[in-house]
Amino acid sequence: MTRFWQAPAHTHGKAPRTGILLVNLGTPTAPTAAALRPYLRQFLSDPRVVEIPRLVWWPILHGIILRTRPAKSAAKYASVWTDEGSPLKAHTEKQAKLLKGFLANAGQRDLVVEWAMRYGQPSIRSQLDAMRAAGCTHILVVPLYPQYAASTTATVIDEVADCLRHWRNLPEIRYVRSFPGEPTYIQALANSVREHWKRNGEPDRLVLSYHGTPKRSLELGDPYHCECLKTARLLGEALALPPERLVVSFQSRVGKAEWLQPYTQPTLEAMAQAGVGSVDVMCPGFVSDCLETLEEINMECREAFLHAGGKRFGYIPCLNERDDWIEALMAVCVREMGYWLNEPQPDAGTLERQARLARDRGAKA
Repeated sequence: MTRFWQAPAHTHGKAPRTGILLVNLGTPTAPTAAALRPYLRQFLSDPRVVEIPRLVWWPILHGIILRTRPAKSAAKYASVWTDEGSPLKAHTEKQAKLLKGFLANAGQRDLVVEWAMRYGQPSIRSQLDAMRAAGCTHILVVPLYPQYAASTTATVIDEVADCLRHWRNLPEIRYVRSFPGEPTYIQALANSVREHWKRNGEPDRLVLSYHGTPKRSLELGDPYHCECLKTARLLGEALALPPERLVVSFQSRVGKAEWLQPYTQPTLEAMAQAGVGSVDVMCPGFVSDCLETLEEINMECREAFLHAGGKRFGYIPCLNERDDWIEALMAVCVREMGYWLNEPQPDAGTLERQARLARDRGAKA
């Protein structure tokens, strides 16, 4: 295999551009076992996602999981699939378009804004290639995970770095590591909660459910748990909510190993059995509604809470396309791009002179 991938032909007299690449986890192309199999293979082959030695994990993945799990997962995806396809894909695409519009309204009209999925399509490689073809010499990569984890944020950075290993002419690149305490993000979460309460009344408990990770990750130094608690603390303060009414839990556990606790569904069941009549559940770690929020929380956990004796279960949607969330995302991007946005750009006359000089010296374009 050639070390360097083919680059687009260079054109002299073309102004350099700055781009933003939003990246979320990923989704299959359809809610079918056939579509789930390659998606799960790519996802579960990532050593940052499953930290089991390959010699042990490979027979389990290929001999058991990829034979049984695709059909089960496909049924779950089918329950949340929409006319637009995967909710995660639809929301991420809309967020990218809205961000570009918000930035243009703020005076940044020439920014390139693309979106990608870490697993599935559009891939990080394809979108980086598109940004290079568009003339981007400065790229900000934004993993859409407010709280950092090695199994989410870091694997996005891994994939970008792996792609750039094959580029001869590298762009200037930056990453957004995380933003668990970003004031505009916290404000967007608080606004969403207040609006939900205005429509439906306040519950006995507000449950903040984050995606779980193995407890071993925390013990080995992953800051995810701490960043989740930071977001929860700041949101509770923004809402002036007494600590006893705010509950943090962790969902989506798989396997037999201990994960971060308390687990969401058992926590909801225990609250219902203890006489808590009403809960609202919010998932601050997800900026877009997806399988884990729409099916696991709003279907499975709703049923579990009500079956255990709870009276009212409310689900507060993810931030999705809320204006205050897009403004928060813009604030993060603008801060991280820094001086890139203030660099002087050559005017059309200067670019034409540069192109003419290059052609006079033998350049083809």
